[in-house]
This record gives sequence, structure tokens and C-alpha cells, in this order.
Amino acid sequence: MAEVLKTIAHPVRLEIIELLESSGTMGVTDLQQKLKIEQSLLSHHLTKMKDKGILCSERNGKNLYYSIALKNIESIFDCMGKCKIV
Repeated sequence: MAEVLKTIAHPVRLEIIELLESSGTMGVTDLQQKLKIEQSLLSHHLTKMKDKGILCSERNGKNLYYSIALKNIESIFDCMGKCKIV
């Protein structure tokens, strides 16, 4: 669990997860346009999260689509949202 939290503790990665939570599945090009970051930087973040089992990907022709693999990630965010920062 600590490795998952450490991996998602980056603003861009949190944005990616939020986009995928609302959309279900998104292609790399769509993510890049929404986030307004370089493709190489996006690929770095996606690979890190995929390696930790947070995301999964599926290739359709030349396009790569990502979705959330760790289904309890929403529960983690709900729990974190209920915590009070002191």
C-alpha cells in the first residue's frame, strides 16, 4: 500500500487518475491534450503507475488506452478526502 501511495503522490499522476476515474478509459493522445504536458513526460508517469499495478493498458492498432486497474483506488481517495489536515 505504501508503494501505491508513494507512486500516486504526484500532482500529474493524481490528475491522470481523476481523468480515468471520470472517463473509464482514455488514449494517450486524449490524456496528453487534457493535461497539456509532453508525451514523453506523460509516458513516464503512465509507465510508473502501470508498473505498480495502478493502471492497465490495452493496445488497439497504434493507439494505447489506459484505465484504472486498482479498483480500490477510489476507496483510498474517499478515505483520504475524509481526513482532516491539521
